[in-house]
Amino acid sequence: MDADPVYLIVALGNPGPEYQFHRHNVGFMVGEELRRRHGLARLRSRFRGLAGEGAMAGRRVVLLLPMTFMNLSGEAAAQAVRKHRIPVERILVIHDEVELPFGDVRLKEGQGLGGHNGLRSLEQHLGSRDFWRVRVGVGRPTGAGEQSCSGLPGPAQDPKGGPLE
Repeated sequence: MDADPVYLIVALGNPGPEYQFHRHNVGFMVGEELRRRHGLARLRSRFRGLAGEGAMAGRRVVLLLPMTFMNLSGEAAAQAVRKHRIPVERILVIHDEVELPFGDVRLKEGQGLGGHNGLRSLEQHLGSRDFWRVRVGVGRPTGAGEQSCSGLPGPAQDPKGGPLE
């Protein structure tokens, strides 16, 4: 299996229970669901984050949830890239996207970063923005009080009301 190419999936979010259900953490939520559905090993502390290895769709993957906070996530991803010698075209980043309506999902390769600090950190540490992205729509906050001073919106809400679970 060592000769098989390794793919890196980086699910972006912020660590800590206070951010667990924030819309900004949808990357962590999707990453954990992928881990569960594909039976990847339990995530353990590696690469300045939580990482697990296994197979998805017949491909060898490393799933990484950086524990560095969003704006430093490139540090964690770069460690995994160096360890596994993963080229940028085999990196998939899952992140929140305020420019998409809640629940919309889009796949994108390279191009602009849309002001996303996590993507900016990845570009800085990987030396490229040509990685693949799964953009998960969380919509824009609707009220002035919904955006905290740290730039994080409140807990993600299902359009029907109630927290996103």
